[in-house]
Amino acid sequence: MNLGLRCVCRPLCWPFGSATLDSRHCVFALTILTLLMQVVVEANSWWSLAMNPLLIPEAYIIGAQPLCSQLVGLSQGQKKLCQLYQDHMQYIGEGAKTGIRECQYQFRHRRWNCSTVDNSSVFGRVMHIASRETAFTYAISAAGVVNAVSRACREGELSSCGCSRAARPKDLPRDWLWGGCGDNLNYGYRFSKEFVDAREREKSYPKGSYDSARQLMNLHNNEAGRRTVSDLAHVSCKCHGVSGSCSLKTCWLQLADFRKVGDALKEKYDSAAAMKLNTRGKLVQLNSKFNAPTNHDLVYLESSPDYCLKNQSTGSLGTVGRLCNKTSEGMDGCELMCCGRGYDQYKAQIVERCHCKFHWCCYVKCKRCTKIVDQFVCK
Repeated sequence: MNLGLRCVCRPLCWPFGSATLDSRHCVFALTILTLLMQVVVEANSWWSLAMNPLLIPEAYIIGAQPLCSQLVGLSQGQKKLCQLYQDHMQYIGEGAKTGIRECQYQFRHRRWNCSTVDNSSVFGRVMHIASRETAFTYAISAAGVVNAVSRACREGELSSCGCSRAARPKDLPRDWLWGGCGDNLNYGYRFSKEFVDAREREKSYPKGSYDSARQLMNLHNNEAGRRTVSDLAHVSCKCHGVSGSCSLKTCWLQLADFRKVGDALKEKYDSAAAMKLNTRGKLVQLNSKFNAPTNHDLVYLESSPDYCLKNQSTGSLGTVGRLCNKTSEGMDGCELMCCGRGYDQYKAQIVERCHCKFHWCCYVKCKRCTKIVDQFVCK
């Protein structure tokens, strides 16, 4: 690949008339360029598929040439999987988007509110810190892919999978039928593990290094997200019979509403375990007095920044301009949200539904009312 380095270097060195100095400048320029390229690669993430306009299967082929190699954020292993399973990419993007939306809902009243940035890293430099927030983000996005792919299988959208083939639960009454078309959790779980973990597994770091610890942390939290989806899956049944007698039931495996997955992972975020590397290159709990985390729990390596002020080095966007609740003593309260800086009060006009009435049969009709409310914004 011709990067045009000779054209860049020669004007810098010509005035000195030295071939040696010219080559030194070229080596220096090449080193800087390599470092910059590494930074760009490290900043990219498959999460960017959530922001990508190419989210329809037909868009991945133009003249029989797959566009997988052109998708920003995919590692080499993920590009190979993209080429093999092009019809899956739309649902990986949907899974990432589902995870991001749920993250923003769960942290809507926190200083860090899962904000995205306008580049392929999606969350910015804040993901470079091995914090609780990073742990949650990895878990919820891996869970989102399981959710999206499992349901796409059930709906017949993917060529390599169909309805769930899960075994009949042992406690299901004998006269109930096990069938229907359930969410294919087994396939969604395996594909999410293969695709999402590919970025981590294809890397190799020195034993005992920070990068190896971060790699283990990411893989652990990816798995915790997938297992949460699996743990919350349940048996759903439908009655059959004359006049709703329910003399017969057909049952199948169904994934829980994703909000329940988000709620469960948020609880795991609050109780996440601080970890460190031991001499054997394994993650162990920083405080041995507590119970060791399981594969269902979240883990982290570094304390979180306070997220109070905008900080380019940590990626914190700060809380200036954020809405707060004057009467709350929680994290959404003005005292905590504004980090003691104070807040401004102003009047805002909002429009909401009101005077709703039920009409037979069968709809609800509402009026739209306008009212003036006080709002409080962090200084």
